[in-house]
Amino acid sequence: MQVGKKYKIIYDRNGCIGAATCVIASKFFKMNEEDGRADLIEGKKTDQHEVFELEIDEEFLKMALDGAGVCPVNVIHVIDLETGEQII
Repeated sequence: MQVGKKYKIIYDRNGCIGAATCVIASKFFKMNEEDGRADLIEGKKTDQHEVFELEIDEEFLKMALDGAGVCPVNVIHVIDLETGEQII
């Protein structure tokens, strides 16, 4: 059985300005009503302050890239876990 490629969304919530553009990727991002910044749904907090990560399957890559690509402050990145390449 062939398994699809894996990717990781890395989100630095500290730098979020609350533009809400990332919510086009509604599977991954929602706005937090308390502070007006986005939350990475099911994201795991890293050792870095306010940095969250989420591993995703290849089938969701386009949606993740769409959400990351519209962030005006570039605090959302997508990494190819096989190559280590930062796609966005």
